[in-house]
Amino acid sequence: MARRYDLLIRDAVIVDGTGAPSFRGDVGIEADRIASVGDLSASSADEEVLANGMMLAPGFIDAHTHDDRAILGAPAGMLCKLSQGVTTVVVGNCGISLAPHRMHRQPPAPLDLLGGPELWEFDSFGAYAERLARHPPVVNAVALIGNMSLRAAAMAFDFDRAATDQECARMHDRLAAALDEGASGFSTGLWYPPSRHAPTQEILAVAEALRQSQGLYVTHLRDESHGVIASIEEALDIGRHTGAAVVVSHHKCALPENFGRSRETLAHIDAAALTQEIAFDVYPYAATSTTLLPQILRDDFEVRISWSASHPEAAGRMLSEIAREWGVDNRVAAGRLIPASAIYFSLDEADVRRIVSHPKSMIGSDGLPHDDRPHPRLWGTFPRVLGHYARELGLFSMEMAVHKMTGRTADVFGLVDRGVIRAGAYADLVIFDPERVQDRATFESPTLPAQGILRTWVNGEQCYVQGEDLKGPAAGRLLTRRRN
Repeated sequence: MARRYDLLIRDAVIVDGTGAPSFRGDVGIEADRIASVGDLSASSADEEVLANGMMLAPGFIDAHTHDDRAILGAPAGMLCKLSQGVTTVVVGNCGISLAPHRMHRQPPAPLDLLGGPELWEFDSFGAYAERLARHPPVVNAVALIGNMSLRAAAMAFDFDRAATDQECARMHDRLAAALDEGASGFSTGLWYPPSRHAPTQEILAVAEALRQSQGLYVTHLRDESHGVIASIEEALDIGRHTGAAVVVSHHKCALPENFGRSRETLAHIDAAALTQEIAFDVYPYAATSTTLLPQILRDDFEVRISWSASHPEAAGRMLSEIAREWGVDNRVAAGRLIPASAIYFSLDEADVRRIVSHPKSMIGSDGLPHDDRPHPRLWGTFPRVLGHYARELGLFSMEMAVHKMTGRTADVFGLVDRGVIRAGAYADLVIFDPERVQDRATFESPTLPAQGILRTWVNGEQCYVQGEDLKGPAAGRLLTRRRN
């Protein structure tokens, strides 16, 4: 039956986000929703796009970002995501969220990854949500509340101890309020100094707020190296006691003596999944990136500087080269560079492949958008999964690659009518060339846009065309986890 649409995408190979086989067809869009999928050759539209057999997928959902501040800025600041086909980002990870705490002093690492005190202006999550409503971002956002931000507010930066019962109650109440105002969960970064002294009982006391809201517990584990199994079990225990679904952030087995342990960790997660909800995200690189911490440096992995407040000229250089020039060891050099951020080449590619191939994995970039010379995952994560891991290495099908970036992630984060192509779903879409899609960002040139991502739409608005400036209005929204 003939019908007229606002937008009609013709002759696409449709990868619907469920993991099902792709099929040839058309997609008709009205306003911000997909109206029809199938043979729409008899229909017309105000605007038509001929896909010419390219793949059409749901817009990719970045399961792990630090874009809290970036989504508030100019649309060009999100080109790193739109050029990858990303239409939704999860912010507030690793215990670091821009709300709900207004800072009046320099944030300690890693809270400083989001910027100086002048940028920490939201004393409630409601204020942050209101800003997003008043000035919509160019991509959708799902927001978590970080325990380091809550600790900073409740404990006046006195981090080297456990919180008192009164401080735990204040954190619990602020988290509960944020969840009522539209946040989707609670994140921790228990490996970092501002949270390292928070015992499990403190996290449980705060996370109890998740029970009524059915929010997620999302965690950068206390230890991703020697104590990784115990740390996974701690996260599972928090999930069991609060009734929250658990998400393990950027799952990895760090340091050479732990290479290969992903066999053990994945088996542990599979066993736990028989009795509780657990998922994990992963980025497709054998290098981490976070704040520069001199105390974690070793001689058996290299480190590249991303930015340095005291020596901005060091950005992009290897720490060992800087140390040799200065005639000091790496730790002394790092001490002179901080506050700073760095890339650590401390992972094993075989572990990365095993984790990214696992059926429960989601894809998250963990990119740091404010670094001078960021890890290439900021610009390359999603095309790298499609081009390198799916097409070149054949670790999984293109349909499964898309599922890990769309339907799987939407299910875990409870995003209704997102991550799939079907009638009634939101029109977050990307067209890409399956034969050419590839990341171009490297550790030496980390901000090169990917190739093969042709067009991106957010809520029915075209916002990216390869080779052109960002297009259309900012159509993103704050998304909230579905509550049963």
